[in-house]
Amino acid sequence: MSGDEPDELLARLRAYEGRAAAVSCVGKDRVNLPMIRHWCEAMGDTNPAYEGPEAVAPATMLQAWTMGGLSGNETRTAAFDELSALLDEAGCISIVATDCEQEYLRPLRPGDEITFDTVIETVSERKTTKLGSGYFITTRTDMRVGSRLAGTHRFRMLKYAPHAPARAKRNTPRPRRPRPVVNRDNAGFWEGVDRHELLIQRCTGCGTLRHPWLPGCNSCGCLDWDTVRASGEGTVYSYVVMHHPPFPAFDPPYAVALVELAEGVRMVSNVVGVPYDKVRVGLPVRVEFRRYDDESTAGSEGAGGVQGDGVLLPVFRAAEGEA
Repeated sequence: MSGDEPDELLARLRAYEGRAAAVSCVGKDRVNLPMIRHWCEAMGDTNPAYEGPEAVAPATMLQAWTMGGLSGNETRTAAFDELSALLDEAGCISIVATDCEQEYLRPLRPGDEITFDTVIETVSERKTTKLGSGYFITTRTDMRVGSRLAGTHRFRMLKYAPHAPARAKRNTPRPRRPRPVVNRDNAGFWEGVDRHELLIQRCTGCGTLRHPWLPGCNSCGCLDWDTVRASGEGTVYSYVVMHHPPFPAFDPPYAVALVELAEGVRMVSNVVGVPYDKVRVGLPVRVEFRRYDDESTAGSEGAGGVQGDGVLLPVFRAAEGEA
C-alpha cells in the first residue's frame, strides 16, 4: 500500500469485493447466425466452422451475447454504482478500461440462451499511473448455457484522479511517435512503404489477398506468397474518433479509420485532409506517405526512405471535394 493512502478508504472499497454487480441476467439475443455473420465479416474471418447447420460461434464473441446495449441490464445491482460513487468522492472521477481476460469452456451454437452473473472480484491498492492515481477494479462475469458454465470474462478498469496538466517547458522537443514493430513477417510491407508503395500479400496457392501480413494463408493454409501493389484508392469502412487524455506525440481528437482498399482488403490508419468530425463511412480516400518526427521534413508529405529519426507512415487523405 502506498504511504499516502487512507487505510479507511481502502477498507471501504474492498468491502465491495465479492459483491454481485449483476444477478441472473439473460442475454438479449440467443446465439444466432446473423450476429455470427456480422462478426465474421467485420473480422474478415472466413472459417467454415462459423457457417451452415453445424455452425458454432467464434469463441471471441463470448462477451457479445451479454452486452446490455443502451438500455443496460435490468437485473444489475447497485453495488458497482455505489463503489464508483465512493471513488468519485475520493477524487477518482475518471475511468478507463485497461484489459480483459476470457476463458472458453464450451462452444456456443445458434439457439443457445446465455445467462450470466457478474461479481466485483478485486479492488487494488491505490496505484500511480501516467494518467493519474487510482484503483484498478476487476469484475468477473460467468456465462452459462442452462446449468453448464460456457465461459468466464474478467474485465479490468482504472478509476483514477487525473494528474494536473503539466506546464509546457520552453524549447522542449515534441515527443516522437511510437515506431511500428517490424518483424520477419511484415518487413516487406515496410520496405514497400519506404519506396512509397502500398503492398498487399497474395497467396500463391489460391490467390487470396490479405492484410495485415501473415506467414500463411487463412483460406488454404499455403505458406507461399507474393505481393500486389495497391492502387491506394479506398473508402472508409468504419472509423472511431479518439478522445483519449493527452498522450505524447498525439493531439486528440483525431480520426482513425478502417479503410477498405479497392483491392478488397482493409487496413487501419489515420484520415487526414478533413476535420475529424467530417469523417464518415463511405468517404473516398487515397493513400499518401507522410513523414513524422524528422525536423528537416516535419509534417511533409511524400518524403521517401528513412532519414534521421523520422518515420514514414501510410495515411489516407480524403478525396478532394469530399471534405
